[in-house]
Parts: sequence; structure tokens; C-alpha cells
Amino acid sequence: MSKKKWNELMKSKRFIRGAVIVGAAAIIMILLSSVIDFGALNKEKNAEAYSEELKAQLLDIVSRIDGVGQVKVFLTMDNSGENVYLTNSDTKTKSIEPTVRGVVIVCDGGDDPVVNDRVLGAVTRSLSISSDKVYITKLDTD
Repeated sequence: MSKKKWNELMKSKRFIRGAVIVGAAAIIMILLSSVIDFGALNKEKNAEAYSEELKAQLLDIVSRIDGVGQVKVFLTMDNSGENVYLTNSDTKTKSIEPTVRGVVIVCDGGDDPVVNDRVLGAVTRSLSISSDKVYITKLDTD
């Protein structure tokens, strides 16, 4: 493009109007990014997805234990996870998954001490949590 055509383009109202609109949109996006933490929204979705996946896996494992019968699982998480910046490493960040705060298992065999012990063992070992974070009870079939 010649210098003369470039100067004509720069002076045209259409170009100036477009440049102002693009500039205003960029400023608005910058202001919005300082007000809204988009990273936190993404982290919440990731934590929720992780929690749901963990719950599904736990439900699958517990439901396969002899004597459990119908089972429901409630899982609470302690945090939403985080990314830690690493030094002296090939990777820049390491993702730390949310930690399990507690688990409630409600199942048909929840009143049987043998079933209760099997479920407790499966949950504590699979999630690497202590037994005081797990509660198992009988499912009310009413």
C-alpha cells in the first residue's frame, strides 16, 4: 500500500470510527477483567467437575460391595483447587486438586457392621482420608 493511500485511509471517517469502536471495546474488556475474575469462574467449574467425577467413581465402587444394595453418596470439598507455580522444573505450574472435606454414604446395608466396615475401608483408602470424615448410615426406603 502506498503512503498516499495509507494517509487517505487514516483520514477517512469510516476508519476512524472503526478504530474508536475497537479501542472502546478493548478498554471495556480491560475494565471488566479487573472487576470479574474469569480465572476463578473457570477454577470453580473445574472443581465442580472434579467433585462430580469423584462422586461418580465413589458411587460405582461402593455399589459393587456385597451387601450394600441401593446407595447414595454425598461429597463435600474443602477448596476449589489451585495452581502452584514451580521453580527449577520443566513444567511452569502444577495443579493441586481440591481436597475432600467429608463423605456421607447412605445405603441399604448401612446398619450391618460388616458392610459398614467394608464401605468405610473402601472410601477411606480410595480417597486417602481419615475415617472421621466418613459417615455411613442405612437408607430409609419409605
